Amino acid sequence: MDLKANTTLYYNTYAEDFAQSTLSVDMSDLYQRFLPLISPSGHLLDAGCGSGRDAKYFQSLGYEVSAFDASSELAQMASNYLNINVDVLTFQTFNESDMYDGIWCCASLLHVPKVELMDAISRLRRALKQHGVLYMSFKYGDEERIKEGRFFCDQNEQTINQYLAGFDVKDMWITGDQREGRSSELWLNVIVEKQE
Repeated sequence: MDLKANTTLYYNTYAEDFAQSTLSVDMSDLYQRFLPLISPSGHLLDAGCGSGRDAKYFQSLGYEVSAFDASSELAQMASNYLNINVDVLTFQTFNESDMYDGIWCCASLLHVPKVELMDAISRLRRALKQHGVLYMSFKYGDEERIKEGRFFCDQNEQTINQYLAGFDVKDMWITGDQREGRSSELWLNVIVEKQE
């Protein structure tokens, strides 16, 4: 079974429903931890942007914003919403260097299998400028699983550390899910800064 293909198929199939269920979620607490670490004129990448909700907020503050998503349907919706070209890419095919002041990976890297996660995060690190900042969030836990047709790779404070070579950890904290009726679902949030 191709886990990535199945997960992408899920998002292509349910793009409209997914976008509607996530567009209005209040992410302000996360923004307030991430954005003070970014220059006001910085270039941000929303990696796995989904509906484009977070990228839209960054645009509203005057940041230069780029975005990609593995789902062609969501990328098209986000392109229309953001009025920019949103590329159809996976973390495994993303390949840029020294481009971004900040990269935002909200609930996106969690679909990358553990055996590919080191490479994915290394690619993101390469795409950051020196002292660029990366935000990541994962469902809290330590297992790989399939739920409702989507693949998840969960992380906790211990398991994530093996992927953070070359970064300085700025912040790591646990939050409840912001969506209605899901506050008991926990998330691991990580903010790291690229080092030499």
